[in-house]
Amino acid sequence: MKFSWRTALLCAIPALVVGFFLWQGSFATSTPANMGRNAANTRMTYGRFLEYLDADRVVSVDLYDGGRTAIVEAIDSELDNRIQRLRVDLPGNSPELISRLRQDKIHFDVHPTRNDGAIWGLLGNLIFPVLLIGGLFFLFRRSNNVPGGPGQAMSFGKSRARFQMEAKTGVMFDDVAGIEEAKEELQEVVTFLKKPERFTAVGARIPKGVLLVGPPGTGKTLLAKAIAGEAGVPFFSISGSEFVEMFVGVGASRVRDLFKKAKENAPCIIFIDEIDAVGRQRGAGIGGGNDEREQTLNQLLTEMDGFEGNTGIIVIAATNRPDVLDAALLRPGRFDRQITVDVPDIKGRLEVLKVHARNKKLADEISLDAIARRTPGFSGADLANLLNEAAILTARRRKDAITMLEIDDAVDRVIAGMEGTPLVDSKSKRLIAYHEIGHAIIGTLVKGHDPVQKVTLIPRGQARGLTWFAPSEEQMLISRAQILARIQGALGGRAAEEVVFGDAEVTTGAGNDLQQVSGMARQMVTRFGMSDLGPLSLEGQSSEVFLGRDLMVRSEYSEEIAARIDAQVRTIVEHCYDDARRIIRENRVVIDRLVDLLIEKETIDGEEFRQIVAEYTDIPEKEQYTPQL
Repeated sequence: MKFSWRTALLCAIPALVVGFFLWQGSFATSTPANMGRNAANTRMTYGRFLEYLDADRVVSVDLYDGGRTAIVEAIDSELDNRIQRLRVDLPGNSPELISRLRQDKIHFDVHPTRNDGAIWGLLGNLIFPVLLIGGLFFLFRRSNNVPGGPGQAMSFGKSRARFQMEAKTGVMFDDVAGIEEAKEELQEVVTFLKKPERFTAVGARIPKGVLLVGPPGTGKTLLAKAIAGEAGVPFFSISGSEFVEMFVGVGASRVRDLFKKAKENAPCIIFIDEIDAVGRQRGAGIGGGNDEREQTLNQLLTEMDGFEGNTGIIVIAATNRPDVLDAALLRPGRFDRQITVDVPDIKGRLEVLKVHARNKKLADEISLDAIARRTPGFSGADLANLLNEAAILTARRRKDAITMLEIDDAVDRVIAGMEGTPLVDSKSKRLIAYHEIGHAIIGTLVKGHDPVQKVTLIPRGQARGLTWFAPSEEQMLISRAQILARIQGALGGRAAEEVVFGDAEVTTGAGNDLQQVSGMARQMVTRFGMSDLGPLSLEGQSSEVFLGRDLMVRSEYSEEIAARIDAQVRTIVEHCYDDARRIIRENRVVIDRLVDLLIEKETIDGEEFRQIVAEYTDIPEKEQYTPQL
């Protein structure tokens, strides 16, 4: 917990209260200056005191408490005539005592009662509580601005957006790489804010909203930070989930408060991260059209483009689920631009790697071009994590700079997980070797399949062995032959187990492969029209529920068509499985040699693998796209 003087003062208040009562009990009653004389170790009765007077043994008498108590100094014959101090409780009415003391010429003195303790009691009982109440009030006032403090009890309807008059995010457009098209679109927004006259002169108006759409890790939030750093205007940032609370109406109240503050600081930028948390389609799901989320969305729609308008406010939102957003939120006038921030291509990956390699110590042998070619499909976050993992491995191995070995290991770790303990030579290891060689031999001998990059028996994650393929760059369109080749390659492991060890020794190692095969075959039939059913799209891209649309999965075809779909999927898979078993049987000799080599070396490079296979059979030439950097 962060220490502050307010926290120290709050902790000290109980100690002050306890100390006050101890002080009041021990020291509040002030002691007179001569109270030290009003003390005696021995008590004496009044009658014995009179006997001492008669015997002339009393030396002096001090009267206290209005004559009710006396301290007597008397001569004690039993103690060698030494003077002893004795305490005597006098009766209430004894005026003759003073007269007798005067007659006997005994020294006496009367000490009046001093009531100094009443003053301290008044001060303690009055001033201290006032100071205590004043201190608590001061702390209460100071804690009003602390999130979650006692002063926040009635301010939950206020916006929680983080406000910066001049956003100092430390991120500029130069720090954002790999998404040049999105940068150009957003640079226009920055120019709108800095030099609006350039656009208003030709009748252009400033866009009211910009929606950043793209997969996770592609740099949407980073772009917003760059805009904040470049624009130099007030910047509000908030997450979509921060609008919604358990209290009804809080979300709408926070939206109103946010735009009220923004209007006071216009021109400015409002950044809403993960807007799908509040902007999902209305009228769906449980709750109908009157739940808290929809009220918040309605208020957001009104503030962005309602009756009053919001001149000078640019709303930038980010989401990776644009399909569930409400149509009213996406229309021009609210979000005028939808910018797609996609996974970078090879040039983009190279630029991203250059940005993240600025603070990394790389060896001379490192080629960022080669890393960019090896990582198709990686997002900006994946590439940053890749270089960070390589740096961690370098530090662990006590090297001075990152080498290609660390890069290769980092790629494997990012994709497949942490490296495990190598398997001991056993029947299980040999079976796994045949399984992985089965994948690799099918991928090598089938023309439409991606070439093999390497085969390994080193466990990673949940996999006991892995076969890596080198995909061609950005395959936006995939042919029927390529899909069938991938199905055959995925079935190669199961086919090798059955051909070599028999049907009774087939293992569960192909479970994940079969899931992929079933998914690809079903997509061929229901989405891509690559079956005997004809060019029909029988299923949508997603059958998930509770995403702001449907409460249940709706069938888009009859039961008869469903049976035909299942039959077509089964036919495709069985045909590919028969081809895979045929290839395994025809190349059994080279497979046995490769298995022995794999068990010995545990890893076979793709080039070495193809050279060995080429000694026994012809390898089809595969078209590999080589991108130009």
